[in-house]
Amino acid sequence: MAALVGLIVLAPLSAIVVLLIRLDSPGPVYFRQERMGKGFRPFWMYKFRTMVKDAPDKGGALTASGDPRVTRIGKILRQMKIDELPQLINILRGDMSLVGPRPEVRKYVDLFRKNYETILAVRPGITDPASLKYRDESAILARSENPEQEYIQRILPDKLRLGEEYVRQSSLVLDLVVIFKTILAVIPGRYTDKELHSETSSKSLGAS
Repeated sequence: MAALVGLIVLAPLSAIVVLLIRLDSPGPVYFRQERMGKGFRPFWMYKFRTMVKDAPDKGGALTASGDPRVTRIGKILRQMKIDELPQLINILRGDMSLVGPRPEVRKYVDLFRKNYETILAVRPGITDPASLKYRDESAILARSENPEQEYIQRILPDKLRLGEEYVRQSSLVLDLVVIFKTILAVIPGRYTDKELHSETSSKSLGAS
């Protein structure tokens, strides 16, 4: 129900985004990509397109800051996380929830299948503690000489750790805190990455 209300309330914003994408670059308005869902069931996850047409064929699955495939309007949509809004459709379809471990592509799930046995016991979500910690993931990847290696060896294992913690400690209170922190995160200059992560970790996940 919340997803349906969100789609209705955000319809004017979505209409503006659709127009801007069409004016900015040729190609479809929406981007879809296969992700792995609860119980390792694959599904199509939707986003507003932020990259040039056929971007996956012109580079890897990861996107670092300064990636030439990102369009002008796409850069803004990514910074404000507006590109994630179509995932409310995934919630209506039952593929995702509002809060939950972010869904990953099959390639990386296969590399860490044991960890995902725990994480994919629940539906993936639009936001989670790992999303808050790595909301500037593209900037981290841009500083690496080998972005894919950086992601597989350092970033993804930490995301998996946070995802497993979320599944073990999942509660309504935790979800509400994550939603609140996510809203703050998209307000420019409101919170730093360090503040968001430290508060989410200490108040939401708790000390064990």
